[in-house]
Amino acid sequence: MPRERTYRTEAIVLRRSDFGEADRLLTLFSREYGKVRAIAKGARKPQSRKTGHVELFMRTRFLVAEGRNLDIVTQAEMVEGYNRLRDDLVRTTYASYAVELLDRFTADEDRNPQLYDLLSDTLRSLANTDNMLLAARFYELHLLSLLGYRPQLFKCVSCGEGIEEQDQYYSAELGGLLCPNCRQADLKAHEISGAAVKVLRFLQTRQWQAAQNLRLRRELHTELEEVMYYYLTYILERNLKSADFLQRLRREARLFATEVARGPTTAIEDRPQPDSDQEIEYE
Repeated sequence: MPRERTYRTEAIVLRRSDFGEADRLLTLFSREYGKVRAIAKGARKPQSRKTGHVELFMRTRFLVAEGRNLDIVTQAEMVEGYNRLRDDLVRTTYASYAVELLDRFTADEDRNPQLYDLLSDTLRSLANTDNMLLAARFYELHLLSLLGYRPQLFKCVSCGEGIEEQDQYYSAELGGLLCPNCRQADLKAHEISGAAVKVLRFLQTRQWQAAQNLRLRRELHTELEEVMYYYLTYILERNLKSADFLQRLRREARLFATEVARGPTTAIEDRPQPDSDQEIEYE
């Protein structure tokens, strides 16, 4: 969609960094214009009307003036804040993962209103649900579908025969499931259980309202996460920093739980605690 020299748009803040003495450099994902970069002048000043409306993950209504190199935010009014995403480090990390995925998969000014709605709905889910693992898998599958990378979960990607809900193989190279008879088509394919196949199919073909009530064993969550990460990193040809940070958080949590069980010599309140406002940088 061509832009006027001054335009209004609703957008989600994907990234923000300090710029100059008082400005913010923003990467926005806009419903009308896709991904755009803009300067919010004076946004770091406490008295600025933009302060509090251009923070990470916020859904905001912007008035933007087209600039020579970067557009300039002249007005900002928050629509939805998703405050819990900035108050809790784990939720912050999942939200960072969602926006990093979108950022890696999209080009500047590539308009996709459905993807905008998916991101907005996912940030709302991550702010409210306790089942963030499931929300992340739902988001991955639907993002892939919208971007043309929908994994084939119902037919063998080699022979075309229907896939049964039993142990199979997942091929990132071929973009879906291989039946046991076609294992040789991709020797790098990962094993995947029948239960994981069933859950992936359900998440791929349902809305979040129906999927959010699923309750899965931790082992199944781990398998689903590994399969999806294997596929996503194959497509992107790179690791995802927010996902790596989430794994580090989990390792530290397990280590801390082990120390508590053994009777740590350091009091809990004396241990360094993560900063809940920490931003996961993925540039």
